[in-house]
Amino acid sequence: MAARIIPHGCWSAADDAAPWPGRLSLHSPSQPASTASPVPGLAHAYRFSVFNALSYQIVLGSPMVLYAKHLGASATVLGIIAGMMPLLVIFQIPAAKHISRVGYKQFVFAGWGTRVLFIFLMACVPMTSAFLTPANRIALLLFLLFGFNLSRGISSAAWLPWITALVPAEIRGRYLARDSACVNAASAATLVLAGMALGHHPGQVQFAVIFAFSALTGAVSLNFLKRIPDAEAPEAGARSGEPVPWGAIAGHPPFRKLLRMNVAWSIAYGGLTAFIVAYLKSAAAMDEGRILFVTGISYLGGIGGLLLFGSRLDHHGSKPILVVCILGWIAVLMGWTLLASGVIHVQMGIVLALQVLMGLGYAVYTMSNTRLAMLVVPAMGRAHFFALFSVIANLTLGIAPVLWGLFIDAFGQRRVSMLGIEWNRFSLFFLLVTLAYVAVFSLSRRLEEPRAGRVEDLLRDLLAQTPMRSWIRFWPRG
Repeated sequence: MAARIIPHGCWSAADDAAPWPGRLSLHSPSQPASTASPVPGLAHAYRFSVFNALSYQIVLGSPMVLYAKHLGASATVLGIIAGMMPLLVIFQIPAAKHISRVGYKQFVFAGWGTRVLFIFLMACVPMTSAFLTPANRIALLLFLLFGFNLSRGISSAAWLPWITALVPAEIRGRYLARDSACVNAASAATLVLAGMALGHHPGQVQFAVIFAFSALTGAVSLNFLKRIPDAEAPEAGARSGEPVPWGAIAGHPPFRKLLRMNVAWSIAYGGLTAFIVAYLKSAAAMDEGRILFVTGISYLGGIGGLLLFGSRLDHHGSKPILVVCILGWIAVLMGWTLLASGVIHVQMGIVLALQVLMGLGYAVYTMSNTRLAMLVVPAMGRAHFFALFSVIANLTLGIAPVLWGLFIDAFGQRRVSMLGIEWNRFSLFFLLVTLAYVAVFSLSRRLEEPRAGRVEDLLRDLLAQTPMRSWIRFWPRG
């Protein structure tokens, strides 16, 4: 058992004994001063992230969507596959009260171990083609994905509170940037390798091989998970026996504004990657290998975004980076709309550029959003705050792709030309997602963050340190 650590920002003995306050005085999270020292054993968290990404990108990403398409799945079924993982995060709510009794590490390890078992079972599904029809294999796959995502949904309740307690506030931006870089590099490698394994016309054996790879790398990740230092996980509300004041938690002003933005983001982003894969496969007629290649390249864009914004996150804050990031997402979705409507012809270079920008935008959004959540969530009831944060956003993230899938299937193969633009199921989908991102942008400007910098200062910093620095002289002064 690793030594237990009580880092900066964790509960004191007085917190352990205190019951839930009547109205939760949560107007500013506790941020005692401390020195930003490296956390012993934190390197194992990075190694865990690498092998975890090598594993889950297969069963939760484009390879699984392509296998479902290979079996003849409709857009609605693809929406169910894409939405199942975030929907089952709802089990974080009942799971949160057990974290203090079980402990962070043990809680996460039990869930991650269970989900690896389900991946091994998924690797057997393609080999049942001798006696199961494609429809039956889809049903079996959905059943195993449910078990996988259920175990993940329960155990993930402890992950963010664990990392928040383990990593001092002063270096969380640095940690999140490095962790995201590890995930993006591993994800890119996974999808490129999977694309090479599947090739142009994959069969059942090729899909079984990549699923087995996912299971083995998931098993390796457990070894590094065991080596991450544990942290104390006391919860006053759970120990006092008083009911958890969910209304007061949801009503905490900075937290409420962050929740609203995340709900809007989930509506916009829910199922987006799955339906881009479906668009590239059906409308753009790309084969599996090329689709996985361009999807893998998107994660290189994520690494670029981390290099560009990671060092600026702790300096400028999360809010200005989120605002700039979401503006970029609006531009990217406009590009997909023009592509799907036929205004721009499908070319490999354009698809690669859009995928790289999406990877950059997702990495920067996730890193900034997580850091802001860590900042506005108080120490009191931390696990419950994070559980509510994850559940509300992920419920929307799970429902959205199902609704988007129903919309795409309902519109069908119809094509309507208007003002020289062809409106079909995918161009309308991308247009509606663009409008949803406009709502996300509006909500991002209302976020609260102590000591956050200005968007103008961030842009000046970016222009001064990039090849576009010559444009800085045209920036308004004063």
